Amino acid sequence: MFERILTGSRYSIIIAVVGSLIASLVLLLYGGLEIIYLLAESLTELSVDGTIEKSLILTFIEVIDLFLLAAVFYIISVGLYELFINDRVDLPAWLRIHDFEGLKGKLISILVVVLSVIFLGQAANWDKRLDLLGFGAAVALVIAALAYFLGPKSKKNTPVSTTPDIEE
Repeated sequence: MFERILTGSRYSIIIAVVGSLIASLVLLLYGGLEIIYLLAESLTELSVDGTIEKSLILTFIEVIDLFLLAAVFYIISVGLYELFINDRVDLPAWLRIHDFEGLKGKLISILVVVLSVIFLGQAANWDKRLDLLGFGAAVALVIAALAYFLGPKSKKNTPVSTTPDIEE
């Protein structure tokens, strides 16, 4: 009886799947609307003196950041669905997730890109008041920590074979 309850409770993860999917869709729609608004605004204030170009670049960087975060939420949604509900979803090979290590790898890869885009936005908007070098160093340290976390497993976690290697 308890085993059946425990096995069935895995479907409760659908709350996280649906919530992550909704978050992804909201960010995608908001980013799309922001691009439409930005295009309409830039066409009405069209000038060739370069005053709007920095604003355009910064806003597009922010929208790209939204899209990347939407991708993170989507991958979380798909990954949790595959891990807990149904692993036979028709997805491209690069999006198939069979264990938490795979989900972790995909998320960390996107987080590195998100952090890079955030730094790019800060660099493009640098007003000489922010310590850009310190901010960049902090971002680099986080990326290095994520890379270390994602890196190959240490030798001590690898099972040791008790049989000698035989060369043929």
